Amino acid sequence: MNRGFLPQKRHRAREMALQLLYALDLRRGQSPEQAFELFPGDEEPEIMEYARVLTSGAWERRLDIDNLIREHVVGWRPERMVAVDRAALRMCIFESLFAKCTPVAVAISEAVELAKTFGTEESGKFVNGVLGRIVRNLPAEEAAYDASAEAEEIPEDDSRTRGDESHADDADS
Repeated sequence: MNRGFLPQKRHRAREMALQLLYALDLRRGQSPEQAFELFPGDEEPEIMEYARVLTSGAWERRLDIDNLIREHVVGWRPERMVAVDRAALRMCIFESLFAKCTPVAVAISEAVELAKTFGTEESGKFVNGVLGRIVRNLPAEEAAYDASAEAEEIPEDDSRTRGDESHADDADS
C-alpha cells in the first residue's frame, strides 16, 4: 500500500471490508472473491485492494481471531455476537495485530466508528470494550505497536465485555 493512501480512502476501504465480512458471515458458502464480485461500487483500485486485503485476511484468519476473542472475553462467544460487531472486531484484530499494517489505536478507533455507524446502539461501546480487553492482555511487545494512543478510547473496565448484558444477534439464534 502506498504511503500517499489518504485516511479517507482507508476509511472507505474499511467500510467496504466490514460490509463484505458481514455478508460472508451470513452467506457461509461464499468466498471473499465471490463477495467482491457481488459488491456494488466503482471505487479506486487502491481502495478496492486494501478492502480486499482486509476482507480476505480477516476471513482466512477468523478462527484464530475468534479464539483470541474467546480467550479475553468472558461470556461472549463470537458466534453469539451481533454480526456487525463480529465483523468490526475481526477486521480490527486482523489489521492491527495480525497484519500489523495499522497502529492499534487507529484500528480500534475505526472499528468503533464503523460499529456505531452500522451496528446497534451499543455496538460502539461493546467493540471498544472487547478490543480494549484484548489489547490490555497482549504481551508487551505486541501491544507496543502504538498502545499509548488507545488509552483515551478504552475504559479500564467495561462490564459489556464480561457478558453482563444481552448483545446476541437474533440472526445467529
